[in-house]
Amino acid sequence: MEHFNLCIIKPNDNAFSETFIQEHVNRLPGNKKVLYGGAFPVYDNEGKYLIRSKLGLLSYLIQKRIFRKKNIGVRNRALVNYLKKENIDVVFAEYGMVGAMVTKACKQAGVPLVIHFHGADVHHKPTVATYYDFYKEAFKYADRLVAVSGDMVDELVRLGAPAEKIVKASCGVDTENFPLVDVLHSEKRFLAVGRFVEKKSPSSVIKAFKIVHEKFPDAHLTMAGGGPLFDETKALVSELRLDNSVELPGVLNSNEIKRLISRARSFVQHSVTAANGDKEGTPVTILEAGASGLAIVSTLHAGIKEAVINGETGFLVPEHDIEGMAHYMIEIAGDADLASRMGIKESEYIYKNYNIKDRINTLAAILLQAIKRNKNDKRTGA
Repeated sequence: MEHFNLCIIKPNDNAFSETFIQEHVNRLPGNKKVLYGGAFPVYDNEGKYLIRSKLGLLSYLIQKRIFRKKNIGVRNRALVNYLKKENIDVVFAEYGMVGAMVTKACKQAGVPLVIHFHGADVHHKPTVATYYDFYKEAFKYADRLVAVSGDMVDELVRLGAPAEKIVKASCGVDTENFPLVDVLHSEKRFLAVGRFVEKKSPSSVIKAFKIVHEKFPDAHLTMAGGGPLFDETKALVSELRLDNSVELPGVLNSNEIKRLISRARSFVQHSVTAANGDKEGTPVTILEAGASGLAIVSTLHAGIKEAVINGETGFLVPEHDIEGMAHYMIEIAGDADLASRMGIKESEYIYKNYNIKDRINTLAAILLQAIKRNKNDKRTGA
């Protein structure tokens, strides 16, 4: 593959829940530099400030913290200088807010920009409102806009993004890292993994499981993760007298999650559209569980509709349909053979459509095409 200098810009240095971004950092080709520090990068790949002078840093902090400015000249110039100094051929921005904020610097440096949207950056109304003017400029300048679901494509178009610039390409999963589990001989164990936030509606999962537990007292649910709704969910578990059947272990590492997957019969997630419009992209945890051969019980929501074939590799119900979710969980709890057959089909489907190697190849091709178009434009003066 052609050698090129790639600058990946992401909001956080190490975000536990953003494994999909780390996969991009680890697997994308090129000579990579990774910048981070919020919607606009503050630190370079060595953890040093992009703004080198103390006076410049002071000016930046005053404008950001006191005057709440977003378009800060000293910060833009620092990024322009970095991109030129490192001879960056293309910038890959993780999240729409990041891409929008670095658009001006990329344009001034003459570097093409590819923006990867993930979920809240398109659907969360307050976020979109805050960055909307910057989004409009990003839509004009960016070479390509990557969306992870059909719903996201539609929303980007509604926001004014040119349809011809949008590429639908969900995040992927390392299928080799998630071998098939023995669902056929599993106990009645359900697993949920994710942040305890409104769009994942953890209370809906608990309420659905309460119905399951009435039918199968030996059923068990584990919900791994943390977040603002964790304490509320824990209280609901106690209120419904499910303390002995529901486990809330908190945030776990990848190996601990794999162990939970290996013991489960099915993966459950009740994703909904939050009051502020926030939605999922395509949940990586569903891809990982599916790759492992777990049948999915979830909702007809965003990229989940594409990652699960309803009635074949899992069951999807309308958002907030707790009884419907419980009905299908009961089916799976009572029929390990059904769970196994569906899980194997889901694993095959994930391998064919969400393999991380294929996804990386797609992104690499997008980046190389952006470089090529930029060079042609410079050559022709376009």
